[in-house]
Amino acid sequence: MNEEFFDVEVRSIQRESSSVVSLRLEHPLGEELPEWKPGSHVDVLLPNGILRQYSLCSKTADRAAWRLGVLREAEGRGGSAYVHDELKPGTKIQLRGPRNNFALEAAAGYVFIAGGIGITPVLPMVRDAAERGVPWRLVYLGRSRESMAFLEEIQALGGNVEIHADDESGLYPLAELLGGLDAGTHVYACGPGPLLNVLQSIADGWEDPARFHCERFTASGESPSLLKSGNSSFVVELTDGTEIPVGPGESILQALESAGINQPNSCREGICGTCETGVLGGEIDHRDSLLSDDERAAQDTMMICVSRCKGKRLLLDL
Repeated sequence: MNEEFFDVEVRSIQRESSSVVSLRLEHPLGEELPEWKPGSHVDVLLPNGILRQYSLCSKTADRAAWRLGVLREAEGRGGSAYVHDELKPGTKIQLRGPRNNFALEAAAGYVFIAGGIGITPVLPMVRDAAERGVPWRLVYLGRSRESMAFLEEIQALGGNVEIHADDESGLYPLAELLGGLDAGTHVYACGPGPLLNVLQSIADGWEDPARFHCERFTASGESPSLLKSGNSSFVVELTDGTEIPVGPGESILQALESAGINQPNSCREGICGTCETGVLGGEIDHRDSLLSDDERAAQDTMMICVSRCKGKRLLLDL
């Protein structure tokens, strides 16, 4: 991953549905953009100072330009509204990445499930499977066809695509979709939390639940970091010896900000990875929805927006 921000220019903005626009981004000097793989996203620093994550949904082979799909979020914190209302072609924005927390693993076959804007990381996965000749099926779910982005492009992929609009056909039979899949078939899903919760509950009953992979745009439930009664105070120490107390009602990120130390962050829910910080000592109480079991067991990195300390002190690589 490119850890430094770099400039790109918004070459065009296109309406993709009633609530989604796409951005075509190019290097200001016409240089190639970094390589990336299906499932990748980038950190986007908008001109108004807001930092957000958006999935890459262009073709991986096209390094002349990247495409992002941005849903207008009525309950958002200003990022999507700025993109929809203020961002103009010709504007330069800064990116960092790509980062991939939703990598497509090798499998004998795939079922892809996309709900709404969840189509953005899934679309490159579908193309990749098709190019490799691996059996695949895509189920694209939306409230209405008017709300679903990239429809013509997706329908052109062929007969393995199923478009389902709730206002036309009601709720989709998810249990039927996931029943009786071959043992070698992996399921990749992205979309609203309730959809992913249902899919996860079904997959939990499989002999191998690891065949289910999902990416969330919001946390799966109430974050443990918000359950104040179960939290204790502790101290984080920085590499220069600075000590910062963290109270039971605040996160490490908040404590650092109160001390005038502003670390990169975005979601504040433990799902985006922007605030990931190295840990040099102490026992971590992981509360994110991102790190794998092996990464947690290593005890050398954490999401400081939600995760805490099991003891009294953490030494951070800051």
